[in-house]
Amino acid sequence: MFQGSSLHSRFVNWVPSGEEVANPANGVLPNFLQQKTLNKLLLVGCDKSGTSTIFNQAKMVYNVPFSEDERQSIKLQIQSSLYGYLGILLEGRERFEEEWLAEMRRKRSDELGPSSNLDIIFPASSREYAPLIEDIWKDKAFQATYDRRNELHMLPRIANYFLDRAVEISSTDYDPSDTDILYAEGITPSNGLASMEFSFPKSTQDSFMDATRFQLIRVHASSLGENCKWLEMFEDTDLVLFCVSLTDYDQFSDNTNGVSSNKMLESKKLFESIVTHPSFHQKNFLLILNKFDLLEEKIKQIPLTRCEWFRDFNPVISHNQSSTSSNYNNPSLAQHAFNYIAVKFKKLFFSLTGGRRLYVSRVTGLEPDCVDEALRYTREILKWEGEKPQLTLHESSSCSVNASSSS
Repeated sequence: MFQGSSLHSRFVNWVPSGEEVANPANGVLPNFLQQKTLNKLLLVGCDKSGTSTIFNQAKMVYNVPFSEDERQSIKLQIQSSLYGYLGILLEGRERFEEEWLAEMRRKRSDELGPSSNLDIIFPASSREYAPLIEDIWKDKAFQATYDRRNELHMLPRIANYFLDRAVEISSTDYDPSDTDILYAEGITPSNGLASMEFSFPKSTQDSFMDATRFQLIRVHASSLGENCKWLEMFEDTDLVLFCVSLTDYDQFSDNTNGVSSNKMLESKKLFESIVTHPSFHQKNFLLILNKFDLLEEKIKQIPLTRCEWFRDFNPVISHNQSSTSSNYNNPSLAQHAFNYIAVKFKKLFFSLTGGRRLYVSRVTGLEPDCVDEALRYTREILKWEGEKPQLTLHESSSCSVNASSSS
């Protein structure tokens, strides 16, 4: 339970709209008192690890609808991201034109194209940008820049999905599809904390746990505060789902002080902070290694050893084996990398917890069956942990991936 009634009350009233607020005065009791079979799953990870995609996918898989206010909020966030992408392209156009002008300046003078100042192009006073964006989109110089968008490193990979439909998305009557919501990585109805309740479809083969309901709570890492001080609010969590992007090994981000750091090492640091937090002593953890599909593409071009934590990665790949196809006896390079990263985190967890087991699941957040499988795996973990006797040190060895992972 939460420490202290005031802290518990503060959390219950923090639950997003659509769920009844606990108030003993009017006879409404907290969910954990109304229903003894509610299992709480805490989903957390660094920025762009995929927690929002997994959360939104879960809502769709288990038929938990988005409210009209939620959809409107998501729409505005998608449009805001789109305008940011367009701003990057306009800045790129200016850069490319400067390169071209440097070559042509000896022959004739020319003027640069339109300003790339986002505040001028998309004034904050209006949301009706579709006609302006359509004019920009038809501009030949802008299209030439769009053809070279892969050279603009500030432009995220997913930007193409939305930029190809820029005119439609900028329209006032635009209504995000479920696919739009999933592709808008980092967007949830509440970017701080979001919560949903669900249950798995009943099956005659399933056990009594069919009656169990689950609460999935997604918390953005930035909302945990310095040193994850707000984690005490989730001390009654039954299972922590820690999400890591498999493609972060060569990515860097700047903190508030402008210091750049490797994103995989940031995930490692956050993982250590949460695992060792007093509120999660003896809690079970499921490591979600996300974006395996993108890892299959990236690792053919960029070695895993770009991350200093992975400098000893040196798999033996058969000459007859391609970098993507794999089987049980002859895994691909991406599968080798997944197993390697899983073991690195399992050994870390083992050392931090005095020999406890870390469960692992491989996920592609955009695939509904994959997210469903991972969440069903949490049900099995809770069942196993509730039934089995205390493991010996040998039984809980962190060196095996397959013994405690779902593919």
